[in-house]
Amino acid sequence: MIPTTFLLGGDISVNRVGFGAMRLCAQPGNFGPYPDWEAGKRLVLRAVELGVNFIDTAHAYGPGWNETLIGEALAGTSEKVCVTTKGGVEKTAPDKVFPDGRPEQLRKRCEESLGRLRVSCIDLYQLHRPDPAVPFEESVGALAQLRAEGKIRHVGLSNVSAAQLEAALAIVPIASVQNRFNLDEREDTPVLEACEKHGIAYLPWGPLAAKPFAPDAPLTRDERLTAIARAHGATAGQVALSWLLHRSPNIVAIPGTTSLAHLEENAAAARLRLTPQELALID
Repeated sequence: MIPTTFLLGGDISVNRVGFGAMRLCAQPGNFGPYPDWEAGKRLVLRAVELGVNFIDTAHAYGPGWNETLIGEALAGTSEKVCVTTKGGVEKTAPDKVFPDGRPEQLRKRCEESLGRLRVSCIDLYQLHRPDPAVPFEESVGALAQLRAEGKIRHVGLSNVSAAQLEAALAIVPIASVQNRFNLDEREDTPVLEACEKHGIAYLPWGPLAAKPFAPDAPLTRDERLTAIARAHGATAGQVALSWLLHRSPNIVAIPGTTSLAHLEENAAAARLRLTPQELALID
């Protein structure tokens, strides 16, 4: 049996299918507040009802609006939900996105996130992307300082190489890595294996092979997956998510959606068990 939970940072148990909230922003480019604000909050609460206790957001989503929506939604529930957010990427227009890993900027964005999420400590705060204009060690060091001050509980990384992960581990314990990975895009396997070695959560973005800001998810119509899905009364998308959970016990999937029906489908993927033969057919 594959595990259904992962112990993030050694002390936060999260269910292995979470929710990526990025799409709960205005379109195009996830820029601006979600048009149906109350429906967005209901979607977040429905995710919690379905057993999701790990939600991914970032300062750049909105920017800021995504965190505000999640903060408002979760303020009305007593359920313990681990919310991870990210700093280090700035967005000034739908098509104007750039890294900013300066320590003073990371501190500013973290403190803003604390207010928007309505918490005194962020469970997991991730460097959204290394900034080539700032020494990587300085950006990671800024997060280490925020951790020492109690503003964040755990430090994570996103869009990093295996070498950068090792460099960060020399500075501060790393609880997660969020890189692109799915059945058809496995170039990040060395980083996934490094996470397995160190007991670090691996959060694959693009789990259904959708391109950034594009609604189409190729793996939801993959013929290999569709054939296996029929045997389980499932969908190709559910099989693709289940493959990730089978691939490594360190993977915590964070599929995103704005649809209640799709949300329920994604959450149900956590219960799908593939046979060794089925895994061999698609691996």
